[in-house]
Amino acid sequence: MLRTKMMRMIVTACCVAIVMVTWTSTAMAHHGWSEYDNSKTLNLSGKIQAIGYDNPHVILQLQTKEQLWEAVLAPPSRLQNRGLLPKQLQVGETVNVVGYPHRSEKNEMRAEQIIVGEKTIPLR
Repeated sequence: MLRTKMMRMIVTACCVAIVMVTWTSTAMAHHGWSEYDNSKTLNLSGKIQAIGYDNPHVILQLQTKEQLWEAVLAPPSRLQNRGLLPKQLQVGETVNVVGYPHRSEKNEMRAEQIIVGEKTIPLR
């Protein structure tokens, strides 16, 4: 009987540890927006070179005339809720992205809105 109680305690402790590690790693995966300088607004236009349509944020590689940028957009669910479906973001498509530059990562920005064709989608 003592052995059964001990095993239950060990199994319970392991389950709690697994849940805590999972929650912590998920929380740590998401960065804070303080990494971006919202005192400097960027307005970039270019062709989509690559798309990462995954959580926690959709990522676009955008080739402007000058250089290649990485634009961090909203989560996929927010884009879809605002009417921007995955099929509307295609490699080769020209888009306009407005947002803030990263403070330390060169050529990375946090997008506040994206313009695809004639449609402007607010991301925050």
